[in-house]
Amino acid sequence: MFSEFSAFISKGNVIGLAVGLMMGTAFNAIITSLINDIFMPIIGLITSGVSFQNWFIPLNGESYATLKLAQDAGAPIITIGNFISALLTFIIIAIVLFFVMKAMGKFINALEKKEAEAPKPVEPSDEVKLLTEIRDALQSK
Repeated sequence: MFSEFSAFISKGNVIGLAVGLMMGTAFNAIITSLINDIFMPIIGLITSGVSFQNWFIPLNGESYATLKLAQDAGAPIITIGNFISALLTFIIIAIVLFFVMKAMGKFINALEKKEAEAPKPVEPSDEVKLLTEIRDALQSK
């Protein structure tokens, strides 16, 4: 049982998946920071200083100054700002992955094209062909 598990773990696909998952997690942290620390303040500036993270709808009919106050009061809320932030994160990750996959496709196509254009064996010159025929004719006698 242990040897089967060991063989499974040591396969390249599993290790590649693990590395991809770790890279994706790190990439997600970068994109989340990009959204929260760069894009959201700019959007807040465009929307007359309204903090994007404070865009919420309390479902109990009361009014709260901030999202934190609504959460502390235990009010049922719809956090529009968090949803829009998650949506922007998804869109940015999708765009970056699109360009990464497009670049990988070009790279793979270039490698395949290079392999297809591998140097073919050099064909012997006419003199060498003639000498080969003469040699073969002399050997057959």
